[in-house]
Amino acid sequence: MNPFAITEKSVPDWSSDMKQVATIRDRDAFMRIYAFFMPRLCLYLRGLGAPNATAEEIAQDALLKLWQQAAQYDAARGALSTWLFRVARNLFFDKCRKEQGLSYVSAAAIDTECDPAPDRAEAYTDNLALHQRIDALSPIQARLIRMSYFEAKSHQEIADEMGMPLGTVKSHVRRAFLSLQNSIGGKS
Repeated sequence: MNPFAITEKSVPDWSSDMKQVATIRDRDAFMRIYAFFMPRLCLYLRGLGAPNATAEEIAQDALLKLWQQAAQYDAARGALSTWLFRVARNLFFDKCRKEQGLSYVSAAAIDTECDPAPDRAEAYTDNLALHQRIDALSPIQARLIRMSYFEAKSHQEIADEMGMPLGTVKSHVRRAFLSLQNSIGGKS
């Protein structure tokens, strides 16, 4: 038996909560979803470059969209996390486009145009320093951080791809993030 095999119990199932939100507008079910996903959406959006306040605003908008369009969610087409993170990413890109006054911007252009750093050399140096700090992590932590933040994969997607339990992935990512934070001097 594989000790890293993912069991059904390790993956949260949101289908019953989503069904209750969609059919009877169950606030308790929605609040369970909100409490679980709000911090994760904020972290993801900050990873895309959104300032804290903007990340919270967009995460709330994504969860409001979930409340309004819960009946449109189809568990057969994908996990709730995938749906929510995609909604949040699209809202973030839309906000960047609107702030830039553009009707269409590619994802690569958004990365540079929404960069708050005014000096490209400084931004390059910061980016290089971050990659060096990531390289200083253990190989597994470095790989998980890259998958989570640079490849924008959910913890579940990482667990599936790496053949690791979801809790182990979350623990490794959390410890790696804390190590990075400490190496930067506690800056967030």
